[in-house]
Amino acid sequence: MRHIRLIAATGTAVAALALTACDNGTGTEDEGAARSKATVAAAETNVSKSPESSTPAKDTTGTGAGAGTGTDSGATEASPVARTDAPNAKPAASVGRKGQSTGRTVVLCNGTNTSVTAQLLSRPLNHMLLTVKNTGGKTCDLPYYPVLRFDQMQWVPQADESTQPQSVVSLAPGQSAYAGVLLSAADGSGSGGMTAHKLTVGFQGMSPNSDGGPSATPALPAKGVYYDSTLKVTYWQSDLDAISNW
Repeated sequence: MRHIRLIAATGTAVAALALTACDNGTGTEDEGAARSKATVAAAETNVSKSPESSTPAKDTTGTGAGAGTGTDSGATEASPVARTDAPNAKPAASVGRKGQSTGRTVVLCNGTNTSVTAQLLSRPLNHMLLTVKNTGGKTCDLPYYPVLRFDQMQWVPQADESTQPQSVVSLAPGQSAYAGVLLSAADGSGSGGMTAHKLTVGFQGMSPNSDGGPSATPALPAKGVYYDSTLKVTYWQSDLDAISNW
């Protein structure tokens, strides 16, 4: 009996040692294997916490975070558009008849910076001469032709297009310009003739029929001026000879 109990105790000790020392294929692993797997797990943990692994990889497709619209079209920022209302914008330049720029600020001749006279002529017959003189301190432009109104006349005399100059007439201070007025037909072919005692001379702006500013009222002879339906005018001229035979 004593021999049997000794064998049983020895078998129990050997079984316990086997479970502790090795993997018997039933899922139990030995101490060395457990230590190896713990070491690998720790290494993996250290790698995941390294600075290199915590920085996101650069997105070369343009679709990752920080890519803006997600695509790179290669377009650059558009250049700013110049503003016409900028404080330093240059004022408009005057424009001649052919559209050329004179490169200076427009000052129009009108009733505020000129003096205007009206003179009846003996030749040509039934003609009148208008003279406008720049009495201001700046050069002024005198576009197109005078807009005449006798008394309360309800129509505007037309201009003779053949007298249109090549460019806008400009008057330096003290200079004068001229326009001729045909008052009535010499052969009496005109109609609606009457005598006027007041003349208003209007000025045009840089576009046809635009307002050029205050008008002038040159004096007429005491007996008045006779005109009829053939009334017409020339364009303003810087040279009196240009209309001397008109």
